Amino acid sequence: MRGIIKFIVALLVAAVSLVTYWCNRQENEFTGEMQHVDITVEQEIALGLQAAPEMASQYGGLHPDREAAAKVKEIGKRLVRNTKVRETPYNYEFHLLADEQTVNAFALPGGQIFITAALLSKLSTEAQLAGVLGHEIGHVVARHSAEQLAKAKLSQGLTGAAAIATYDPENPASQTGAIAAAMIAKLVNMKYGREDELESDRLAVRLTGEAGYDPRAMIEVMRILEQASGGARGPEFAQTHPNPGNRIAEIEQAIQQEYPDGLPSGLIQ
Repeated sequence: MRGIIKFIVALLVAAVSLVTYWCNRQENEFTGEMQHVDITVEQEIALGLQAAPEMASQYGGLHPDREAAAKVKEIGKRLVRNTKVRETPYNYEFHLLADEQTVNAFALPGGQIFITAALLSKLSTEAQLAGVLGHEIGHVVARHSAEQLAKAKLSQGLTGAAAIATYDPENPASQTGAIAAAMIAKLVNMKYGREDELESDRLAVRLTGEAGYDPRAMIEVMRILEQASGGARGPEFAQTHPNPGNRIAEIEQAIQQEYPDGLPSGLIQ
């Protein structure tokens, strides 16, 4: 009887998790895609503002070089001002982090965007920096953080259901099923992360071109990231980011789709 009760409870937990996930759908006004999200834009902005100081502190705080920081802000604001991004409700702020060892850039929900001094030092042109910032803006407008949060809640619910159904207090080995379920959920979410990265690459191609920058600079950025990784990467399925070398082909395809007749002249390199 106890086993039947556990099974019913597990089914209810799984059902509630699935129904909640699938019923919370909204159309993204920027991308036109239907998305599973369960927080509002206002909540995204609040989450990003709340997390920004802590994230900055993990990378040594903001960089003291005001000129370099101003350049990051200038190019970021140009991307916003000269594209449809300006019509979105987010408050975009661009920050240069003091970390000179970690090659990274990331976006928080709501428009807080960061690049480390380590990555900036490896970029040689404005267009390359625009490509990096455009990619991070892509994460914001595509609401990837909100999607990931909804997926994480779904994964937690299903993992909890599996744990309830398989756990036997008299048999500690029964925890293996729950552990396996958690690992599978983690890998599924990693896959979603890679898809988000590729979508942000495609959006960055559009944004950089609309703002007057040469989107081919993003290919150069991928080569820089590939070199920075030193080849010390595990299998791609276990990474949250696609291999930079594999992203080049996707970027080239996106450029061809955005500019089937060729890139316009006069783009900023």
